[in-house]
Amino acid sequence: MRSWIEIPPDSDFGIENIPLGIFRHPAYGPRAATAIGPYLADLAALHELRYFEELHLPDGIFEEPTLNAFMALGQPAWRALRQRLQELFDADKGGSLRNYPDSRAEVFYPLRGVEMLMPVQIPNYTDFYASETHATNVGIMLRGKENALMPNWKHLPVAYHGRASSIVVSGVPVRRPWGQVKGADDPAPVYTPTRSLDFELEVGLVIGTGNKLGTQISTGEAENHIFGLLLFNDWSARDIQGWEYQPLGPFLGKNFASSVSPWLISPDALAPFRTEGPMQDPAVLPYLQFEGARHFDIQLEVLIQGPGMEEVSICRSNTQHLYWNMAQMIAHHTVNGCNLQTGDLLASGTISGPEEGSFGSMLEITWRGAKPLRLPDGSERRFLQDGDTVILRGWAEKEGIRIGMGEVRTEILPALP
Repeated sequence: MRSWIEIPPDSDFGIENIPLGIFRHPAYGPRAATAIGPYLADLAALHELRYFEELHLPDGIFEEPTLNAFMALGQPAWRALRQRLQELFDADKGGSLRNYPDSRAEVFYPLRGVEMLMPVQIPNYTDFYASETHATNVGIMLRGKENALMPNWKHLPVAYHGRASSIVVSGVPVRRPWGQVKGADDPAPVYTPTRSLDFELEVGLVIGTGNKLGTQISTGEAENHIFGLLLFNDWSARDIQGWEYQPLGPFLGKNFASSVSPWLISPDALAPFRTEGPMQDPAVLPYLQFEGARHFDIQLEVLIQGPGMEEVSICRSNTQHLYWNMAQMIAHHTVNGCNLQTGDLLASGTISGPEEGSFGSMLEITWRGAKPLRLPDGSERRFLQDGDTVILRGWAEKEGIRIGMGEVRTEILPALP
């Protein structure tokens, strides 16, 4: 396809993408939108101008503060909207919008400067631990090479339930949290701001339609329930986490904040980038078996920008490094009858590759602080400092097609006094 809208070749949002999000309209408040090249297109305005008439969508569906109501309509509605938007932007089919300047003025806004909001209301959030390299690295730090992976790790997608209320959108700053910390040589724990604030490079999937309590979703059906993918930064206070996590797992070291990108990317947009995942050995149980290529070749990058500094890339990874795929995550999540709901977010866990330059957390990059990261200005980071801005970016690209995920950009604020 070729769009009548001029789109730079390095744009995240070509006509093949059609992401969905929520922006703050200067006059009407939150409204649904897509992005095309350097522009945002107001879906509520397109609906009011009758460009979606044949889709038979409910009145006001794109004037909601989140995408949840639209997601609940199901996959046929999602695909119909995507197809219609591509037609409107297509150089050969989009004359009905292209040739009416008044309509274009009501619909399009420059992306730069638009305030993007949380795209979904997230009722539940589950964080998986699906990268073998990350799990191995952490295991080596805690238990040594011989016992790096726990006995269950290659038999099931390990996960924990996180805190949905503290998930924020890109641009919302995160404040350094307080908590209990106890070093190896400390006689007792102390109450202090975390000294080991970390990011985690992840990709999340958002459930569009769920399942009834007591039912299961198979690996074959799982992707029909995925509305979209987004970038996910699971902030971590490693010292708080290290003292509290045994025996029940993450709590205050994780629940103070997580950050997401504002655009949801359809699995259909990523279809050309499907790829095989790693060999799973030993063989998984039947309910986790699947057919076809269920991984995606999505390139990921983490950058740090300290006060007065330029952005510095510190990690390049890829979703191909995940051991467990998204269909397996959903199947395992529901195998006991757990009911997923519209808006639920399932995150991948830290995505680390096999080389040092592809480690997806400061914990691994600096090997628990033992190998400080040196930045171009001469400063060092064992973990993140106040005033640092962490940026996550993701994109899939080949044969002239680029599907970008946008970015998550978050500044770290000092702890409250």
